[in-house]
Amino acid sequence: MDVRKASFDVGLVMDWDKLRIFHAVADAGSLTHAGDVLHLSQSAVSRQIRALEEMLDTTLFHRHARGLILTEQGELLFDATQSMTKRLDAAAARIRDSEEGVFGNLRVTTTIGFGSIWLAPRLAKLYAKYPDLSLDLMLEERVLDLPMREADVAIRMKEPSQADLIRKRLMDIRMELFASAEYLAENGTPKSLQDLSRHRLLCQAPDVVQVSAGAALVRELMTYGIPRTLNVNNYFGVLQGVLGNLGIGVLPDYLTQDFPQLIRVLPSVESNDVPVFLAFPEELRGSKRVEAFRDFVVEEVVAYRKARQGMAAG
Repeated sequence: MDVRKASFDVGLVMDWDKLRIFHAVADAGSLTHAGDVLHLSQSAVSRQIRALEEMLDTTLFHRHARGLILTEQGELLFDATQSMTKRLDAAAARIRDSEEGVFGNLRVTTTIGFGSIWLAPRLAKLYAKYPDLSLDLMLEERVLDLPMREADVAIRMKEPSQADLIRKRLMDIRMELFASAEYLAENGTPKSLQDLSRHRLLCQAPDVVQVSAGAALVRELMTYGIPRTLNVNNYFGVLQGVLGNLGIGVLPDYLTQDFPQLIRVLPSVESNDVPVFLAFPEELRGSKRVEAFRDFVVEEVVAYRKARQGMAAG
């Protein structure tokens, strides 16, 4: 019998207790360990698993001396119970967040560059306002699945594609060329794109995940015969190379406020606009933690924009 069909059986759908016990056993890989977590005897856990297998008319575990291993049918059911558990956790978080205070854990994902260069240095203000809030800041170029609760909130360099997300466009950024004063004093300032052939270009590696506008700009620059490069898998590494006087770097313009010592090179050279979006699952609408983080980021973006305008006017 196909477990996917059996999962629609009314008795199975409503039997939360058996599913809860199955999930604990699959997660622990042991009847004994699952019983310890659930405060049940091993025999009681075993009876529930046998009853579930009989209901589904299938085998969910291979029994081995070293523990239990999920069968193919068991893996299908475990995927379903994992999804259920994540949604229950989200519901519990919303219930806790219904109180006035902002507390607990919030998982935020964004790119390594934006997270380490722009976001992390500003988080002291968030913690000062909400001392009981904890953040798990997950910095990686891979796009995590918000509906599947791999993270609670994401800041992404493109509009999210999922339909069941609440999103807000924060700002637009562009990739530009920067160098340190020391590097330019020693190596000269390029006056044209052709002059870049006498310099080292620091940029994200072409084979790593990055914004398409940045990759397009690098491809264009490389047509000018630049013989020396330093490829890094994130913009934080590129920034450190520029600060270390290694060459001219392709970097996002959002770092100019926090690194005023950098000098823009060839001001007419820049990428197309890159939109920055904040997004979170629809089911977290009304979460006090998400609201607090969203409002904090929006306030910081507004302050950043005003500072950029002041720099431009000056």
